[in-house]
Amino acid sequence: MVMLDVHKVPDPILRVECYSLDRVTSSDKELFENMEYTMFESGGIGLAASQVGIEKRMIVAFNERGRVFKIANPVIVKSWGSDTAAERCLSIPDQIVEVRRNYRIVVEGVDENNKALKLKVKGIFARVLQHEVDHLRGRLITDYRR
Repeated sequence: MVMLDVHKVPDPILRVECYSLDRVTSSDKELFENMEYTMFESGGIGLAASQVGIEKRMIVAFNERGRVFKIANPVIVKSWGSDTAAERCLSIPDQIVEVRRNYRIVVEGVDENNKALKLKVKGIFARVLQHEVDHLRGRLITDYRR
């Protein structure tokens, strides 16, 4: 596996609207593996492709049970409840931002094998997924500051 460079603010790639994949290819699978490796080596619990300079709608995220989810074209199709918590971001080192997010969400997309994926999640993992989906739209935690 390869350690990818995590882009930091003010890199313009972090403000890009990423494009959807028609399907997950073998090179996308390799990118997922490298993103997972980079996420863990960087001490993160989630990573979006745009953070490593790739304009594709792809994220990796680590849940509380120790499972890594690799999701292409993630879309939050339902959300409810909310809470506020401190968040960090690998692309904005040394900053912590209080962010209000939905507490429960339903996310749809496809996994690394092009299988449809539907996740009903809550709490911290829901927060991580929302954070990463924000990256795919060019939104950062600092945008939540009032």
